[in-house]
Amino acid sequence: MALTVVWSPAMPLKFAKSCNSTATRPTLWGAVRDLIAGLEPKDFDVATNATPEQIRPLFRRARIIGRRFKLVHVVFGREIIETSTFRAVDTEAQQTDAHGRILHDNQYGELIDDANRRDFTLNALYYDPSTEEVIDYHQGVTDLKNRVVRIIGDPAVRYREDPVRMLRAVRFAAKLGGTIEPNTHAPLQTLSPLIANVPESRLFDELLKLLSCGHAMDCLRQLRAENLHQHMLPFLENSLDSSEELDFLEMALARTDSRVRAGRSVSPSFLFATLLWKPVLGEWEKLIAAGNPPVQSLVDASDIVINHQAKTLAIQRRFQTDMREIWFMQTRFERVNNRAIWRMIEQPRFRAAVDFMQLRAEAKEVDSVLAQWWMDLADAGSDETRSTMITERTTPRSEKTTRRRRVRTKRPAAKTATHKASAPE
Repeated sequence: MALTVVWSPAMPLKFAKSCNSTATRPTLWGAVRDLIAGLEPKDFDVATNATPEQIRPLFRRARIIGRRFKLVHVVFGREIIETSTFRAVDTEAQQTDAHGRILHDNQYGELIDDANRRDFTLNALYYDPSTEEVIDYHQGVTDLKNRVVRIIGDPAVRYREDPVRMLRAVRFAAKLGGTIEPNTHAPLQTLSPLIANVPESRLFDELLKLLSCGHAMDCLRQLRAENLHQHMLPFLENSLDSSEELDFLEMALARTDSRVRAGRSVSPSFLFATLLWKPVLGEWEKLIAAGNPPVQSLVDASDIVINHQAKTLAIQRRFQTDMREIWFMQTRFERVNNRAIWRMIEQPRFRAAVDFMQLRAEAKEVDSVLAQWWMDLADAGSDETRSTMITERTTPRSEKTTRRRRVRTKRPAAKTATHKASAPE
């Protein structure tokens, strides 16, 4: 099958030509699936029979990474080309844990061996730039055209080797608007507890891919349907059953999907701030109802929810900090005085907090007129425009309180010593 290469820049092709001095058969594989499906590839990966130690000296900016399986990251301008060596078929040299997950595997092989080791048929597609042909050993093109996600080999064995493949099956099916092949789908619920054995950093990265694939809500529904959410986002158990929480998630993630499809970046901090907001809001309201101060209640509610999430999958600390800033700024929007607005504008997460307020206004949590004023302020092109808006702003009630006049009261006459002395008792 011939494939017309239409992407730009042509860095992967230049890379393959540079690699050709050592590797007899460099091929591109990371973008072939998306190109055939008519999607714009996010990245381009290269597979070759050259070892990492042979590849690195060919490029000025390259480094070897990975323990479980060595890769080379080659920097081309702003792009990073991930380069892997053809993997061998299963060998006794593989190190696995008690559940069958591969821990160490740096055995190299040929192209056909590498294809047999890929997870899904639609990922076992290679593009040879020298012949401009797609190499397909597992009928991946057919599955891709039919939008079927099919695993290579025995599903249970392959999922045990790497439980993340279960999450990838969900993501590919959602992204393609397709289905998971019955045999590939059958073990998902049974083997879902294996997700708990995946290192947190890798699981977090895979979760971000699920949420930023352009079909986030479909992924969340499928995760819950297969019981895969329990070791990633346990709050989904209740959120997808509550119409109010579900509406908020659908609205927020629809905006995220729109940004992804438009080629715009997505902030992980903002994503998790929206995902966890309703649980935070519920705890916040409980604490206020118990008589606690609103601002401190929001701080405590945030701690409760983030700590609960951390028991399953911890959110990186830098993202936690940003999430809290976005949440805590919500109370200030409604009662901040004019002089403090300038300090708010200077906050790094000010724009994200304003966008978050827009979501809350659409969900009828806050006044839409107030939310629009803050959005107009954030969009203002100059400080002069902002200054005029702030000056003309209607002052919040809490700021209008006038200073009460102190009422002087007469002090009671001091009791005389004779009076004290005459008092019996």
